Amino acid sequence: MMVHKWVITRISDSSSSLPQYPITKKAAIHFAPPPPSKKGSKMAGSIDVMLRELNLETVESLPEDFDPTTVISDPLPAVADDCCGVKGEKLVNGKEKPREIVLGRNVHTSCLEVTEPDDDDEVTGDREAQMASVLARYRKSLLERTKHHLGYPYNLDFDYGALSQLQHFSINNLGDPFIESNYGVHSRQFEVGVLDWFARLWELEKNEYWGYITNCGTEGNLHGILVGREVFPDGILYASCESHYSVFKAARMYRMDCEKVNTLISGEIDCEDFRAKLALHKDKPAIINVNIGTTVKGAVDDLDLVIKTLEETGFTHDRFYIHCDGALFGLMMPFVKLAPKVSFKKPIGSVSVSGHKFVGCPMPCGVQITRLQHINALSRNVEYLASRDATIMGSRNGHAPLFLWYTLNRKGYRGFQKEVQKCLRNAHYLRGRLASSGVGAMLNELSSTVVFERPQDEEFTRKWQLACQGNIAHVVVMPNITIDKLDDFVNELVEKRAIWYENGRLKSPCVASEIGEANCLCVLHK
Repeated sequence: MMVHKWVITRISDSSSSLPQYPITKKAAIHFAPPPPSKKGSKMAGSIDVMLRELNLETVESLPEDFDPTTVISDPLPAVADDCCGVKGEKLVNGKEKPREIVLGRNVHTSCLEVTEPDDDDEVTGDREAQMASVLARYRKSLLERTKHHLGYPYNLDFDYGALSQLQHFSINNLGDPFIESNYGVHSRQFEVGVLDWFARLWELEKNEYWGYITNCGTEGNLHGILVGREVFPDGILYASCESHYSVFKAARMYRMDCEKVNTLISGEIDCEDFRAKLALHKDKPAIINVNIGTTVKGAVDDLDLVIKTLEETGFTHDRFYIHCDGALFGLMMPFVKLAPKVSFKKPIGSVSVSGHKFVGCPMPCGVQITRLQHINALSRNVEYLASRDATIMGSRNGHAPLFLWYTLNRKGYRGFQKEVQKCLRNAHYLRGRLASSGVGAMLNELSSTVVFERPQDEEFTRKWQLACQGNIAHVVVMPNITIDKLDDFVNELVEKRAIWYENGRLKSPCVASEIGEANCLCVLHK
């Protein structure tokens, strides 16, 4: 087996006419002016009083006195290449070079130590002031990192100042959201209100659904697939190669047989390969993960085609269970006219979305909805709670429903529609700017994720917090991403590329295999 070394590398709004690009499907995207920007929120509490008394302009950023250039020499597994095996040598500027996996920074070398107070330490305020100083520096670093945030799908445009009055309470939603336990400090009334809103969005009646607010998007996938496994204990899980890693984590956790299905160049599931793999297991029920926006390319699996493929292969509706992973685009798709609809009027079993992505909740959370008829296979009565439990986690963040409820009430369907239109418009703008600058880039029709050739400098990648895979990286255009920020990013990228490729003396990499020949701008495909 080939062994690779994993190397930690040192990190050291205008408008424009958009070029037209060929697309294979048609969807009407109706644009509207973006909503007015909101001012930043203020902190509250005793610590905030100390923070305001500090002069943040004179406070230095957190120190980085460590050397992250360490080479990890321990033998590690070979690097997987999608679902096809192991990548060996890569051609870089015409020369063969071993594939290097760049790991993130070793936080243990720069962590903030927890120190014990002295035995005779009196509460004089000195210790509180010292901690406030640390938090002030941390806040300043957060402000700086937020300015250069492009690669991960988090909406950073929010203001939850009105909820600061609730931070002093330990709010815990134990057990079933619809059954109040003996623990009285909960937010179930908000949680169920949020669930009702999403059930309406996905066309499922109140008396026909069950769901809960999860601690993250992964938990939604774990729960949806678990429900499918409980409905069909001998079922086989089918998921495309570009599904989120949590789907395959679920297969390992539940000891499920799993078939990885090939994808098209767009990242969408290849239903011909899906059909072939279904034919190999006609005797077993099918549990299918359908991506409503893949992690890297933002591709949306054709739900109707998946259902049609199942039916044509001989799977009746009582022999398959579909979980829709809508982490980011599950909330965006309903607001794009003529886009394929995710609806429980179709034979699907569950849908999950993340609350900290497009919604803009400041802590990780998500929403999981399934059919009420399925949940009895999971639920167990718990006397200790005076409730029943059918969730993955026992305790659940009771603050998350408050943040979600607050945002849904402030924006409503119309507010989300405007933000979706803004994101799609800005994503097309970025795609056009990259292409006109000679950077190979791809944008799926229903997506705000712009995929392009991977930057050659990890310092640049870390500055803009880009997510990379193989030879490509992406920018996820969220409501807080402005045209000005996109211009700054492209301008700096163009400057860096002139250095990386020595003003054209070296060739930029070919990314046709990742984003298609039509989107690649290497010397072979221009």
